[in-house]
Amino acid sequence: MVLAWVPSGTTVAQLAAAGLSPGTMSAGLGTVPPEQTYLDVGQGNRVFDSLYDRPLPQRGGDRSRWWREVVERAESAPAEIVPGLLGKTLAAARLSSDLEVRRASLDRLPPRGSYDLLIAIARPTGESGDPVAIGVAGRGFDGDLTSDSTRTNGYVLSTDVAPTILQRLGIEVPSQMSGQPIRSEGTPDPAAIEALAARMDVISSRRGAVIGLPIAAWLLLSALVALFSRGRLARVAMRLLGLSIVYLPLVLLLGAALEPAKGAEALLVAFGAPALAAATLALLRDFRALAVASAITVGAYAVDVISGSPLTSLSLLGPNPGLGVRFYGIGNELEALLAVLVVAGTGAGLVGFARGSSPRAAAIAFVGIGLAATLVFAAGRFGADVGAAIVFPVGAVAAAVVVAGRGRRLGLLAIVAAPFAVLALLALIDLLSGANAHLTRSVLDAGGLGSLADVAQRRLQLSAHSFSRPVLLAFLPLVIALALFAWLRRDRLRAWLEGAPAMRAGLSGALAATVVGTLANDSGALLLEIGTAYLLVFTGFAWAERPQNGDSTTPQTKSYTYVRHT
Repeated sequence: MVLAWVPSGTTVAQLAAAGLSPGTMSAGLGTVPPEQTYLDVGQGNRVFDSLYDRPLPQRGGDRSRWWREVVERAESAPAEIVPGLLGKTLAAARLSSDLEVRRASLDRLPPRGSYDLLIAIARPTGESGDPVAIGVAGRGFDGDLTSDSTRTNGYVLSTDVAPTILQRLGIEVPSQMSGQPIRSEGTPDPAAIEALAARMDVISSRRGAVIGLPIAAWLLLSALVALFSRGRLARVAMRLLGLSIVYLPLVLLLGAALEPAKGAEALLVAFGAPALAAATLALLRDFRALAVASAITVGAYAVDVISGSPLTSLSLLGPNPGLGVRFYGIGNELEALLAVLVVAGTGAGLVGFARGSSPRAAAIAFVGIGLAATLVFAAGRFGADVGAAIVFPVGAVAAAVVVAGRGRRLGLLAIVAAPFAVLALLALIDLLSGANAHLTRSVLDAGGLGSLADVAQRRLQLSAHSFSRPVLLAFLPLVIALALFAWLRRDRLRAWLEGAPAMRAGLSGALAATVVGTLANDSGALLLEIGTAYLLVFTGFAWAERPQNGDSTTPQTKSYTYVRHT
């Protein structure tokens, strides 16, 4: 076996031209120094730098002292981080001499026939953590690289290298290693791999211009319309604004498919989402428009993850694989907004379409749609989001409890029990299907209660750390102010939803999902702020549909009456 570190800047195309199966490798979680990448390769596991109790010590001087500090630092992380685990495993199997680690240029790689497996990786540089080129040559490698860690053609992790070497030697991979063996699929396509890396590289930097600026423009335009029309067009503006924000993730999914330039993607969002909103309002009235917009957006992402398409991951609201965190399925951003669209959108659909439904039927609809969405967005084969297995059931059951008018104790018990039951169901599905997804690896394969506690501690630490991020921290006072305002004006909010109990239940369930998601996820602040934003959208739409002055009935009570059964 040969692990060759080739010069920094070596490209995917150059490795492919040298006869290796090409790919890109995630060099770390977020921004990491090169030494951390080398450690992650050797230990087959990694965590965010913020989860260690100290920075990585500087190399130089006494190497044995440096290594002791590295080991002590690793022990502080809420995970089984064992520096040098690859070397220790090879030594225990008396196969240390079977792996040669060297620096080499492309023209000095060992010739074919002199090795069983060659792994060539471009040396990382600086404090970037940017993906680097990787190539593998040997029996069975004749296409683009991938692994079960990423399920993405042409993309692997630094932690996948050690399991690849051990598997090739027939050595059992230690449970402390989180990586998965690298394999190849299809035929080599370095151009497609480089295009993938380029798209991942711009996801974070584009979010402000492509998402933030259009939303700011929509808000300003809506305010101007309301002001200059002296309130006469305020409701229309609010409906159009609300539907535009609901359609925003759908347009971003289209952007991932088209891969336009930054300016073109911003224009696509700025005009595409309002165009869809206007078309929907031209065809549908009242809460039916909101329900249909929610269903179309949720349905598009459901179809995408079920089909195994990479578009969800590459959309600007996807899990952002370039940061080295999530590589397939949905991420926390989508989890937060989809929870609101599913639960509150179900409420809008019941108000707009299910005329004459009983509270029992409405409760069944909430639970049924919520469970279906959970299976799609949390199951390892599809959305693969553990948080969705908690957030979606909580929101659906909470809405069902509110609309059915059940007792407080029984309702609270159902809300608490729902995520545990769904997690058990999804764990069984993952085991039977061999999905080997986040739930299976992080929970079922945790290796005992101690390791499971590490998983919980890691998520809580990351959630707490998320509230210190400057971008999110800036909006936190606004979220607190909105929550306080909503509590003080709760009677007025109830009045807006008078005659539409399903919409009230949907908003209550979406609120419960947002609060629980904030507490249960490793990006709590992000879920809180995105969830709050979409709750505002649905509340604003409810305001636009409130009774007109002097009108004693709402559009909903004109069309049907809820019948309560005792």
